[in-house]
Amino acid sequence: MPADPPGGGKAVAVWSIGVAVYFVAVIFRTSLGVAGLDAADRFHVGASALATFSLLQLLVYAGMQIPVGLMVDRLGTKKVLTLGAVLFTVGQLGFALSPSYGMALAARALLGCGDAMTFISVLRLGTRWFPARRGPLMAQLAGLVGMAGNLVSTLVLAPVLHGVGWTAAFAGSAVAGLVVLVPLVLFLRDHPEGYGPVPVPRAAGASGGSGVSGASGASGGSGPSGGFVRRQIRESWAEPGTRLGLWVHFTTQFPAMVFLLLWGMPFLVEAQGLSRTTAGGLLTLVVASNMALGLVYGQLVGRRQSARIPLALGTVALTALLWAAVLVYPGARAPMGLLVALCLALGTCGPASMIGFDFARPANPPERQGTASGITNMGGFIASMTTLLTVGVLLDATGDNYRIAFSTVFVLEAVGVVSILRLRPRALAREAARHRVTIPVQEPEPVSRAWPLPETAGREAP
Repeated sequence: MPADPPGGGKAVAVWSIGVAVYFVAVIFRTSLGVAGLDAADRFHVGASALATFSLLQLLVYAGMQIPVGLMVDRLGTKKVLTLGAVLFTVGQLGFALSPSYGMALAARALLGCGDAMTFISVLRLGTRWFPARRGPLMAQLAGLVGMAGNLVSTLVLAPVLHGVGWTAAFAGSAVAGLVVLVPLVLFLRDHPEGYGPVPVPRAAGASGGSGVSGASGASGGSGPSGGFVRRQIRESWAEPGTRLGLWVHFTTQFPAMVFLLLWGMPFLVEAQGLSRTTAGGLLTLVVASNMALGLVYGQLVGRRQSARIPLALGTVALTALLWAAVLVYPGARAPMGLLVALCLALGTCGPASMIGFDFARPANPPERQGTASGITNMGGFIASMTTLLTVGVLLDATGDNYRIAFSTVFVLEAVGVVSILRLRPRALAREAARHRVTIPVQEPEPVSRAWPLPETAGREAP
C-alpha cells in the first residue's frame, strides 16, 4: 500500500486544471437558473415543461454517477475528464442553437452527461495528489470553485443574456469549454510519479483477462468486466459509511440546488414581487455565503471528525426553519430581511453536502474511491430531481401557489434525517474499528513492516 502523496506545488497545479474543468461545467449546469423565464418565452412552455429541462439534466447526471465512478476507477481521471469536457461543451453549444423544445432537451441531457464526469474526477485528483489529511479541505475547495461557477452564471451570464440575446450568450459561453480542454489534454496527470494505484487482484474464479487494475486500467481488456463492476458496486454499497454519505448528501444539498438551478428566480420575481436585478442579487448572496462557509466547514471537519453529523443536521434544521418562516409568513410577501436570512442559510447547503464524501472516503480503499464517490454524489441530485419535478407539477396544479409547491422541501428533509440517524451508529462504529486495526498490535522487529504506513492512520491492515 503506497504512502500518502506529498502534495506540493505540482499537485496544486494539476488539481487546478481539473477544478477549472469543473468550474466551467457548473457555469453550464446553472446557466438555466438565470434564464428560466427566458427559456419559457423562447420555447413557449409552462412551469412543468420548464422544470423538465433541469429534471432531465439532473436525471442524466444522477444516473451517470455510478458508471462514472467505475470509469474513473478503471480508466483514470484524465480520460474521463476529457470526455466530460467535450460532452458538456457540445451540449451547451447545442442548447444555444436549438430551434425547438425537443432539441433543447436533448442538448441539456448531453450537457448533464458531460457534467456528471467532472466532480468525481476532481475528488479523485485530490485523493491521488494530496495527503489523506487534506481530503476534507480539498473537497470543500472543489465545491467552493464550483459555486464560483454558479456566481459567474448569476453575475455575468444573466446580463449578457439580456444584452446580446439567447444564441450569442450561450454559444459564447461554450468557448470556455474549449479553453479548459487544452491544458487538460496537455498537462493533467492522474497521479504523481511513483504513487500509482495498487492493482486490484482478479477475483477468484473469474475467467478471461489478466486481472483488473485500479484507476489506470492497464491490465485486462478494454473495459471493466461484469465481475469488476458488480464487485465494485456491491462492496462500496456494503459499507455503512457509503450509505450514510449518500443520505447526508441527499438531505443537505437539494434545497439550495433547486433554488439556484431553476425555481429561485421565478419564486423571488413572481411570488415575492422583486425585480430581476434584486432577485439576482439574492441568488448571488446564496453563492457568496456558500463560498465563505466552504472553507470553514472544511477546516472544522478536517480537525474534528466528530463535527460531521452535528454540522450536517444543523444545516438541515436551519434551512428548514427559515424556509418555513418564509412560506408561512402572514403577509403576501416575506420581508427582505427574512429573504436575506434564507439565502444566507441556503449557502450552507453546499458545504454541508461535502460532508457526505467524508463518510464515504474512509469507508473504502483507494481502488473503490471513484465508485463510492459516485454513489454518494447521487444522493443530492436524486433529491433535487424529485423536488424540481414536484414543485413544477404543484405550481401548475395550484395556479402558481409557491407555498404549497415548496412544501416538498420538508418531506424530503424528514426522510433524509431519519435515514442519517438510522445509519449513523453502524457507520461510525465501523469507522472507529477500522482505525483501531490500522497498525498491528505486535511487531517482532521494528523493520519488519510489510508496507510503508502513511503519516495519518486510516488504512486497514490485511
